[in-house]
Amino acid sequence: MLETPLSTLGEPRRDLSIASIQSTIVDVPTVRKHKLSSLSVTAQSYVIVQLRLANGVTGIGEAATLGGPLWAEESVESIKATIDTYLAPALLGASADRIGAARARMDAAAKRNNAAKGAIESALFDAVGITLGISAAQLLGGVVRDRVPVLWTLASGDPDQEIEEAEQKLSSRLHNTFKVKIGAQSPEADMTRMRKLARVLDGRARLIVDANQAWDETTALRCLPVLADLGICLVEQPVPAWNIAGMARLRARANVPLMAYECVFSPHDMLDVVRAGAADVVSLKIVKHGGLLATRDVAAVAEAAGLGLYGGCLLESSIGAAAHLQVFAGLATLAWGCEHFGPQILTGDLVTEPLRFADFHIHLPTGPGLGVTLDPDKLHRYARG
Repeated sequence: MLETPLSTLGEPRRDLSIASIQSTIVDVPTVRKHKLSSLSVTAQSYVIVQLRLANGVTGIGEAATLGGPLWAEESVESIKATIDTYLAPALLGASADRIGAARARMDAAAKRNNAAKGAIESALFDAVGITLGISAAQLLGGVVRDRVPVLWTLASGDPDQEIEEAEQKLSSRLHNTFKVKIGAQSPEADMTRMRKLARVLDGRARLIVDANQAWDETTALRCLPVLADLGICLVEQPVPAWNIAGMARLRARANVPLMAYECVFSPHDMLDVVRAGAADVVSLKIVKHGGLLATRDVAAVAEAAGLGLYGGCLLESSIGAAAHLQVFAGLATLAWGCEHFGPQILTGDLVTEPLRFADFHIHLPTGPGLGVTLDPDKLHRYARG
């Protein structure tokens, strides 16, 4: 069925054709080092998209990476080049409210490049929502929840520092679930660290572990029972993304739920994981799936198969986090909450009014579109070069 542009249904002043698309690379320092199995960062890089309509409304979107093209093939440099050279020219003059058609145009102009496409699609939802005076969540079908439980990631590698950090988050009622990044040290050192964290936080917080693909199956078989005994409630991507069969073998023997992350980019990937019986939970992320619509597609496959849903992040600012919340707000279930703590780990956010964190939840912004407004001074301050 062809989409009917909203611009033909309303007043002529609602000209929703795309007039321009501008991209800017920004680098925002973090309050502490964020250490994963294969990299560590002290500043987070984004591409900020500003998409202007013929009616004068500008929508914003964000693409995040982590340490360059180490997590996936895209970097902020390649994202900007792809947007400027291929995606923007393919969309200029098109009707912004035909978002499915815009998605098809982008797919025809460039393969994958999911972060770049996700940033533009976020800006489309923002611009159309602002024009119509409704939220992106309403454009996607409506709101089921206006807040989501939100966890904090412990990623310094120093258990004493991490315990102090966790205590601060608990006492301020910001977070009571913590995801611990492991894999940068030896498995023995990681298990010692996890024993200490589990002992100190026992009964007061839930712990999730993310191995970031650092283990082989033998190591995972040795460590997963230890984590289960410690009461760890979820383990994310313990083995490399290509080893879906290995994930299935581990899941058959593990006493702790396993979450698929790097092995699920597309709905087709999700279907492969389901068929293999390789996961209990899937992590959803706009930059991974290529937009709000594709994120819902992946969620639909997972839900149909009975998998739990978890809102993943890539240390997004309030712009990227708000886009995710617009999707999460309309999902039928989101049993595992989300990890969109990104705005709190930055030394400065990119919006005029950051997202609200309170009572262990992150709250859906109430404004139209994504619900947040780009701060031009912050954009200028953190813009590269």
